[in-house]
Amino acid sequence: MTRRSRRVLPATLTALMLLAVSVVVAVCAIQLALGETPLLSYDAVVARLHDTTWSSREVVVAGGVVAAVGLLLFLAAVVPGRARTAALDEHTAVSLRGLRNAVRLAAHVDGVESAAVKAGRRKVKAVVRTRRSVVDGLGDTVRAAVENRVGEFALARPPQVVVRVKELRSTS
Repeated sequence: MTRRSRRVLPATLTALMLLAVSVVVAVCAIQLALGETPLLSYDAVVARLHDTTWSSREVVVAGGVVAAVGLLLFLAAVVPGRARTAALDEHTAVSLRGLRNAVRLAAHVDGVESAAVKAGRRKVKAVVRTRRSVVDGLGDTVRAAVENRVGEFALARPPQVVVRVKELRSTS
């Protein structure tokens, strides 16, 4: 089970465009029904379209823009988004955010001031900062703690664990 990101932006833009066109058509229809002058005159639109040829610049540009927008919307719908989960088995998954938070807590072993974690489906990267001047063995301790925590999740494909230790600079 892999949950993918939603396509909120393309869907919102398409919905807003359709809403705008629908509002203009509805306003014109209501104005015509009430006997008033419409916002967009049907006769003016028909006359403009009748005078326009298929080879005119406006038609070519408008066709290119519509085709490009259509292609972009099609690609946004077809190309899969980034995975937001890591599989536990074929029916259940854990969010990468939850995995990242759990690993960040596990990386806070004795001597670690702060930890930053990036969790992906294939790799978990932890960067820990310490005030110790001697960092021998701290990376191995953090790696063991992180691997233990990742192992508790029982992922279908356990990610590679990468740990980097940075020494904090003292301000004196």
